[in-house]
Amino acid sequence: MPRGHSIKVRFLIAVSTLLMLPAAYAEREINLRVGVTDISKEVYDLHMMVIWVCVAIGIIVFGAFLYALIYFRKSRGVTAAQFSHSTTAEIVWTGLPVIILIGMAIPAAQTLVKMEDTRETELSIKVTGYQWKWQYEYLESGVSFYSSLAETSNTARQLGSGINPESVDNYLLEVDNPLVVPVGTKVRLLLTSNDVLHSWWVPDFAVKKDAIPGFVNEAWFNANITGTFRGQCAELCGKDHGFMPVVVEVLEKQAFENWMAEKVAASTTPTPEPALVAAAD
Repeated sequence: MPRGHSIKVRFLIAVSTLLMLPAAYAEREINLRVGVTDISKEVYDLHMMVIWVCVAIGIIVFGAFLYALIYFRKSRGVTAAQFSHSTTAEIVWTGLPVIILIGMAIPAAQTLVKMEDTRETELSIKVTGYQWKWQYEYLESGVSFYSSLAETSNTARQLGSGINPESVDNYLLEVDNPLVVPVGTKVRLLLTSNDVLHSWWVPDFAVKKDAIPGFVNEAWFNANITGTFRGQCAELCGKDHGFMPVVVEVLEKQAFENWMAEKVAASTTPTPEPALVAAAD
């Protein structure tokens, strides 16, 4: 095979491999998730658009380098051009990146504006970070509870437990009381912290918002499908930072209403007086 033809074949193989990388990363979950909200889909599309723009730029730039190295090398008798500068070239390599950046910035800014738009929400939940758990308060109904690492994971993580973490389902990503929300509902989160910095992060919702002591942050999501979605605290908040997962259960609306009715009933049931309990015994 001629040397020049061999180089072309290798170049095409390298380009083909590069083009297949995003799909391979998606299968291995190295890439961003598409998620289950409209915003997460937009974020994924923006991410992939930027990747393909970078791939295209890389192919053009390095392709030009390789072409110049192969066809304008000294061994072919080519002599270097003698010029100091080119005004046209300077305008092109300055203006073209500006146009590309503006083309990426406009849709990105539009998505960022949507991510911060908490108007017309149907359910408001206050989220408070603690070392090392979350408190969820449903502001309309008054239902409140804490969400901590599930006992199965908490036991397995202890030194000398003798439990293989790989045998525990959703190790370090399971909680005792998940956040429960209805499907197809715009949920507003009011995030704060009771001690140090935390960050509430669920990749499938494209939501990652800091919980700051003395400050209230806002975020929102609207899940399009039911299911269980997991995340973690994404801010280093102390020695047990890795044991502070986030779990959200998205239910059908009727199932959510039933769940909420049970929670409200449980919270309004009076606690028996100690004396009455003793008399009953």
